[in-house]
Amino acid sequence: MKTLIHERVEQAREGNNPKVIRRVNSGWVVIGDVQFLKGYCLLLPDPVVPSLNDLRGKERETFLRELVLLGDAVLKVTKAKRINYEILGNTEPALHAHVFPRYETESDLLKMRPVWFYDWRAAPLFDRERDAPFMARLKAELDILIPIDKSK
Repeated sequence: MKTLIHERVEQAREGNNPKVIRRVNSGWVVIGDVQFLKGYCLLLPDPVVPSLNDLRGKERETFLRELVLLGDAVLKVTKAKRINYEILGNTEPALHAHVFPRYETESDLLKMRPVWFYDWRAAPLFDRERDAPFMARLKAELDILIPIDKSK
């Protein structure tokens, strides 16, 4: 079954996904379609698999290690209070991991709740011009934290 995740990874491979921040060993780091929390990113595996449990051995370790390093980079660049990680796959049944920076400045009503309580339809959409500086800073941080394994 082809999902949005499959489409986004294909676009990334072809150089046609404007949300790509950087290729990593386990897949692609992309900025979220909406930016209700500035710096929201995802890690998309390449190749796409149905779930985390479908990754084995080194591939699983690499995906999870790079997910945490992505969180470290987002935390540093955004100066958020913390990072929330989510791997769901219920709507899009293909592995993808959400990295949500959480801020002290969030409303009291939302800061203690999961991000799914935000109104995603009212959130600012990805804007290449507005988001380019963040994407460049995050890429620079990822260049330091996640060297590409050239032996592959």
